[in-house]
Parts: sequence; structure tokens; C-alpha cells
Amino acid sequence: MSAFHAVSIADVTTAIHQLPDKQCASDPLPTRLLKDTVDLLAPFITTLFNKSLASGMFPAVFKSAYITPRLKKVSSHPADVKSYRPISNFPVLSKTLERLVAHQLVEHLNLWSLLPDAQSAYRANHSTVRHCRRTRQGDCRTDAA
Repeated sequence: MSAFHAVSIADVTTAIHQLPDKQCASDPLPTRLLKDTVDLLAPFITTLFNKSLASGMFPAVFKSAYITPRLKKVSSHPADVKSYRPISNFPVLSKTLERLVAHQLVEHLNLWSLLPDAQSAYRANHSTVRHCRRTRQGDCRTDAA
């Protein structure tokens, strides 16, 4: 794969419609409003995404995230800094471009059979259960001892 191919307005529209109604504090408009106006905005967003794909540059504004500390476990001590994990909230257009790129990348990896058969994560129809059923013993135990 030497380069990503351009996305269409239909690709962008579909990706935006599939977004959850969550948003980041840095988003200029709520996700619900973006979805409601996607027919008007999709040509402009598509141009932005295609310029990013053609140049190989991810817009700097898409790299900024709001970090929210969350307790790892309910039983964790809230006064201990080590009890927290960071949650990064990226702008909705950043996540949309990321999903479109991920789709092209997975498509390329599948086309050229570059993923191992045992790879289950991030693959449609390749659950861990399916992999377990394919093993000779019918389970996923390994002999680590």
C-alpha cells in the first residue's frame, strides 16, 4: 500500500451517521447537529480528509485531546494518583478520519492476507470464540508451564 485512496462524500456521510452522539469539548458543534447537517457539510469535510490523505499529514487540530482522569476501579483510593487512568477525548472529525483510514488499512491487510489467522482483534467475523472452535482441542488453553 503506497498511499491511501481518496474518500467519497458518501463514505464521509456514512461514517458521520455511524458516529455515537458523544462529542469532545473542543468540537465546534454538537455531534447531533453535525449528523443533521451532514448533507451540507460533507463536501467540505471530504475535501479536508482527502487533502490529509494525499499529503500524509494529519491536521494538528485533530491531534489535541481533552484528558479526563478516571478511577481504574471503584475500590481504588481516590487520593492516590496511581489509581487513575487517562481517558482521551478527541474531536469527532478526528475520530471520523481515523475510522476511514482504519477501514482502508484493514481492507488492504485483508486483500493481501497480511494478518495471521490467529489474529482476532479488530477483525470482523474473527472472534476469539471462533478461533477457539478452530483449534484441535476445542479450547484456547496453552501449555505455558
